[in-house]
Amino acid sequence: MPNITFIDAQGESRTVEGETGSTVMETAVRNGVPGIEAECGGACACATCHVYVDEAWAAKTGHAESMEEDMLDFAFDVRPTSRLSCQIRIKDDLDGLVVRTPLRQG
Repeated sequence: MPNITFIDAQGESRTVEGETGSTVMETAVRNGVPGIEAECGGACACATCHVYVDEAWAAKTGHAESMEEDMLDFAFDVRPTSRLSCQIRIKDDLDGLVVRTPLRQG
């Protein structure tokens, strides 16, 4: 099973095991990763699972589709590697994926 490393805004890192076929968001929620609220449950309707994909992994995770880009308009501090973690499907070749969770407003 692929490992995913989540790094929070303070630099604290946690590596969890992801299940092939699930999403990065589902993996974060299952493992209690802070900073991934996932209020809509993965329907690409809220932007509360916003992450920054590490530069080294950006090509492998792909680019946001138009619906995801529209939702990212509601996210705080969007960057070139911003993605919604509910839209990143875990594949075996994502073993070692690194994503960062942004500093949350409020």
